[in-house]
Formats: sequence, structure tokens, C-alpha cells
Amino acid sequence: MPVTDDDALSDVLHLDSVAVVGCSTTAGKAAHEIPAYLQRQGYEIHPVNPYADTVLGQSAVDSLSDVDAAVDLVNVFRPSEEVAGIVEETLARHDAAGDIEAIWLQLGITNDEALADAEAAGLTTVQDRCMKVEHQRLLAD
Repeated sequence: MPVTDDDALSDVLHLDSVAVVGCSTTAGKAAHEIPAYLQRQGYEIHPVNPYADTVLGQSAVDSLSDVDAAVDLVNVFRPSEEVAGIVEETLARHDAAGDIEAIWLQLGITNDEALADAEAAGLTTVQDRCMKVEHQRLLAD
């Protein structure tokens, strides 16, 4: 079951390296503004966007498996119907690389069945919550 209590959310928010699936190049879109905010807060952002070369000054990659750095958290800005495939890719990377501790589905994005698979593999999950809002509420000064 996705975490909802403040302590568990805070634990996830303390993960530093974030792969942002669906990170946008378009200023004003949530998929751009929220990762930009997180980057300003000191998070290491790894944009995953097959249609962009760079996002937020970082090289964008086509898929999660193409991220060269270790990833602690996968933050998803894609429609709910794409979550199952993203979770499959996350679990494949988790098994192969031994990284990724959590998956965060942004506000309005849900998939209980896919997240149950992630939880069965030992990952922490969050869904239908905004990482920026929760960061501001729980960690910002």
C-alpha cells in the first residue's frame, strides 16, 4: 500500500538522486516546474524524456535504463495507464543495478496493481501526491 503518513513521506523525500520520467522542457508545466524546484532544493535530477536532449541543464535520456548515475527515487509525470510499464522498467533496473528505493507517482497519477508489484519487490511507493507540495510541507524551512 502506498505510504501516506508524514514520517514515511519524509523518508522518501530524503532520497537524493531522482530520475524524473516524463520531465518536460516546457516552462510552466508541472513536469518542468516541480523537478526545477527539486533541483533548486539540492536534489540530483535525471530527466527521462526521449524527445529532449537536455532538461534543466541536464542531459535527458530515453529511458530509465539509460540513466548512468545511481538512482534512489523514480518520480513519474506520465499518465496512469503508462505506470505499469514504468514500474516494470523500474523493477528491471532495480534487479540489475541494485539501486532505486522508491517510486513516486505525482498528483493525479495512480495504479494500485503496478505499485503492489513494486512493493512486493521491496520498493516504497507514493501515489497521487505532489513531491513539491510534500517537500514544502514537511522539509522546507
